Amino acid sequence: MKTSQTQQQAVCGTEALDLLNCVSQSPYDQEKCLSFLQALRQCVINKKVKKFSLDEQTKEQVDSIGKKQN
Repeated sequence: MKTSQTQQQAVCGTEALDLLNCVSQSPYDQEKCLSFLQALRQCVINKKVKKFSLDEQTKEQVDSIGKKQN
């Protein structure tokens, strides 16, 4: 059973993921990515987002990957 915290989605998370996935695609579609950027910007304004951060578990995974690569 999922807790309410795991069911919650990050504010503007969908818009942020759409933009990140767009810029990582090849070939790069600038017009498409620009529309995702505008959607993210509008979400940030509407939700009054001040700052984004990664989930603590995700940060630990990124740190461990970075240490392995060095």
